[in-house]
Amino acid sequence: MSIFLPRRIAIAGTALALGGALSGCGRAGTDRPSAGPTTTVRFALDWTPNTNHTGLYVALNQGYFADADINVEVLPFNNSNPEVLVDAGQAEFGISFQDTATMSISSGADLRSVLAVEQTWATEVAVLAERDDIESPADLDGLVFGGFDNPAETITMQGIVQAAGGEGDFETVVLGTSAYEALYSGDVDFTIPFVAWEGVEAERRGVDLKTFAYTEYGFPDAYQVIVVGNGSWLDENPDVARGFVQALARGYRDAIADPKAAAEMLHAENTGLLTDLDLLIESQRMLSEKYMLDENGEFGLQTEEHWTGLGEFFFEAGLLADRDGKPLTEHPDWSGLFTNRYLQS
Repeated sequence: MSIFLPRRIAIAGTALALGGALSGCGRAGTDRPSAGPTTTVRFALDWTPNTNHTGLYVALNQGYFADADINVEVLPFNNSNPEVLVDAGQAEFGISFQDTATMSISSGADLRSVLAVEQTWATEVAVLAERDDIESPADLDGLVFGGFDNPAETITMQGIVQAAGGEGDFETVVLGTSAYEALYSGDVDFTIPFVAWEGVEAERRGVDLKTFAYTEYGFPDAYQVIVVGNGSWLDENPDVARGFVQALARGYRDAIADPKAAAEMLHAENTGLLTDLDLLIESQRMLSEKYMLDENGEFGLQTEEHWTGLGEFFFEAGLLADRDGKPLTEHPDWSGLFTNRYLQS
């Protein structure tokens, strides 16, 4: 069985040194009266806390998990992929991404997406704004891509370039989070920042970028950030799972309704790690306004159509393999990769 690294965890960087400071989260609200026995649920992060995680920390801060008689143990980022931890039963839930989850579940990982944090791609192809020779992804042929060691990213970039009218013929160098500095210094020609994080950081540093959204050129959309649960545990603990997912969703809905207050809670819960409150507010406001609600104004829900588009692209590209690493010969049941049942009362 194969489990693939989300692009956020390609390189540990300073996160490993800081990881120990994150243990023990889930304390907020524990002094509230409990209506029943408390269940501990472990949640694995994909990176150090950031605005992709705001809803979790709002829910902790406001005691939403405690209200559901759940104690949340946040597993800080380390060398272990959250998908690996959840699949192995070492965490009940964790942060993931539709692209890596599609590959992992198709290969037999015991995972299921239970919540879409972001309804669309929150990464975009980025180049320096001064590059007049690059007006669309079609112009990236022959250039250098700064990548993150995600097995899907080069083929995804090729698909985007081809959708824009190019050949998809470029060089990939794996740099991890160093790709951003490499782009700024001109050592690579393009990379894929999270617009609401690295994009905001670049602007605040005075680095001018121009970006290209994947879907503008007909490439399939995807849920950028999702929450996955252990499939067997979900089946055995439906009530706890529902309580956790709904408390988590409530935290994210609060973040959508009041980005500033939510960013302040994220900051308060991680004062030793997150020092730039203005960055958090700006980032959360962008996510809340542009990325977190579906076309009906709903948060968290997923559709088979959304999972099918990217999944079919991966299948046709030969990216989906079985437990033995052999390419799948039949399309997976895309409806089995996700569920909305825990969002519903």
